[in-house]
Amino acid sequence: MKRITFALLGLFALPPALVAQGARAPAVPAPGIGVPRGVPLSGAELGARTEEIGALLRCPVCQGLSVADSPATMARNMKAEVRQKLAAGYDQEQILAHFERAYGEFVRLDPPARGMNWLVWLGPLAALFAGVALVALALKRSPRDAAERAPAASGPSALPARDTLPGDPHLAAAVRHVRSLAYGWPDGVPPKTPAAAS
Repeated sequence: MKRITFALLGLFALPPALVAQGARAPAVPAPGIGVPRGVPLSGAELGARTEEIGALLRCPVCQGLSVADSPATMARNMKAEVRQKLAAGYDQEQILAHFERAYGEFVRLDPPARGMNWLVWLGPLAALFAGVALVALALKRSPRDAAERAPAASGPSALPARDTLPGDPHLAAAVRHVRSLAYGWPDGVPPKTPAAAS
């Protein structure tokens, strides 16, 4: 009977003795991310890694801030969960995968370049190249257009002739008035030049 009593006491005393010696029980895998692949962290290193990973996660409440910077309760809860997972030995990719599974890819401040996320990465570059191409095309076209317009806009042929008035008398009077204001011609008619008179 004494042997059975000592055996039972030994069984009940064994777990507290292991805990007192710092022995760890095997980690129970978290659903969806499996068994921890990293080293359990503690102390200052745990705090630093918690901040680093929290900076990679977007707060679902205040969406412009990371979990590390957000004052929201949800962000603090997410940061505490990151801390727990790091202390249990999960690595960064496992933790990010866990939050991505719970909140979607939106929770990552730096989304991975895959699937539709290529638009996030390549969209701004494509818009930049399209803008540069449009500016280059406009600059290439404008000297040619200016050269085509230059001969028509220079010399005496640029001046409107007397017979270029519109057929409508009201419109012709308006054109004469504008010419007199713009060119200083009396009655809106250009003065005769010696070349035009001959």
